[in-house]
Amino acid sequence: MGKNHPNVDPYIVSRVRALESLLLEKGILAPDAVDRVVQRYESDTGPMVGAQATARAWTDPAYKRLLLENAQAALRQLGLDYGMLVVAENTPAVHNLVVCTLCSCYPWPVLGLPPTWYKMPAYRSRAVSEPRAVLREFGLDIPPEREVRVWDSSSEMRYMVLPERPPGTEDLGEAELVPLITRDALIGVARVQAPAAVR
Repeated sequence: MGKNHPNVDPYIVSRVRALESLLLEKGILAPDAVDRVVQRYESDTGPMVGAQATARAWTDPAYKRLLLENAQAALRQLGLDYGMLVVAENTPAVHNLVVCTLCSCYPWPVLGLPPTWYKMPAYRSRAVSEPRAVLREFGLDIPPEREVRVWDSSSEMRYMVLPERPPGTEDLGEAELVPLITRDALIGVARVQAPAAVR
């Protein structure tokens, strides 16, 4: 397991390329359409929305309550109408981890493009059966006294982790916090790191 898992099925890659070529050739797809969609999910939409929601929750207690109780209403304040999200908060007593055991259901509009490893059978099965071992492989050693909760996404519901705010960031504002928050932290396989200047 690890961060950029290389095991992408070459058959699927070739099929996608063939379909894209055919759609371009028939004039059904504009030449830059795929690039625009990828750009949207890589940088414009996510994980920026999830990072913005997290940074706001860290700096605004009322927004944090709303995000945890009614994520749809909280995301609407950020300009996103997405009703399939539940947010699970990491605390000193509980660490949350998101997976989709049946397929690869994932909140694209909130977290952007899913990492390749998220869709791999090894992650999907082991995240449920041995979450602490999986987290260790990502560099997170969760102490035995801290509960690990695994949230299994489905076609009806997606999940996002509200990571713990790193110590030393108390003086940072929302805009300064957003760049610190990674997609992996919002899935639960990483911690948010304070900038080197405040560590």
